[in-house]
Amino acid sequence: MRMGKLLVLGAALVALALAAGNSGWGQGQIPPVRTLGFGMVQSVVFSPDGRYLAVGTSGGSSVQLIDTSSWQVIRTFEGHSSHVTSVAFSPDGRLLASGSADRTIKLWEVATGQEVRTLSGSVWSVAFSSDGRLLASGSFGEIKLWEVATGQLVRTLSGHTGSVTSVAFSPDGQLLASGSADKTIKLWEVATGQEVRTLSGHTGPVLLVAFSPDGRLLASGSLDHNNQAVGGSHRPRGAHSLRPCLAGLFGGLQSRRPAPGLRFRGHHD
Repeated sequence: MRMGKLLVLGAALVALALAAGNSGWGQGQIPPVRTLGFGMVQSVVFSPDGRYLAVGTSGGSSVQLIDTSSWQVIRTFEGHSSHVTSVAFSPDGRLLASGSADRTIKLWEVATGQEVRTLSGSVWSVAFSSDGRLLASGSFGEIKLWEVATGQLVRTLSGHTGSVTSVAFSPDGQLLASGSADKTIKLWEVATGQEVRTLSGHTGPVLLVAFSPDGRLLASGSLDHNNQAVGGSHRPRGAHSLRPCLAGLFGGLQSRRPAPGLRFRGHHD
């Protein structure tokens, strides 16, 4: 079973029919491959090699690591004192970052389950840079960039007026995109922390942002049911409304809104 054939629904992540290559999603023509019950799930992400799935629960305070060959939980990362809002694997798959409502980010060693370090601060979203050197965390009105090797705060990016619900690095690591409850998306220059531009158009909170693998497109998803794809070689010129929801199509498919259980769907050639 190839990981590219699977979509993970952790919550109200709706009908990714185009991502699945099947226009019959809404008619129930794509059966679940497997359903795993973890109660309220707020964040899910596959490891880069597809061997593992990390599940952050909002009903508890742990992260479950699932072996995708058996779909069994092989490790539980415990240490947070409140629900887990976001999870992300480092590009080499050796580290797992988890953000929690307990106002901490924890870095874990995937192979052993050992906690590497704890970073302090309110957090709704986390993402590693493509080279694994930086970790971005989104909180209320700001994004923090951390040096993974030392845990040192590199810089703080301020500008949003609401919670930063999603962050994503461009594949070349030069830009960071942030989506916020203030209904905007901001692009930042990673090296300087300067805001490159603000993308407007959503009429509801932006829940998800993701770059395409070549970095030329940015997808965003919002509660306004009017998801956007923005294009243009790191300097977006326009936006297109996409239906059904394409948020999360280009990156790790993660859901930010809690809902019971996890559902996997495969597509058909």
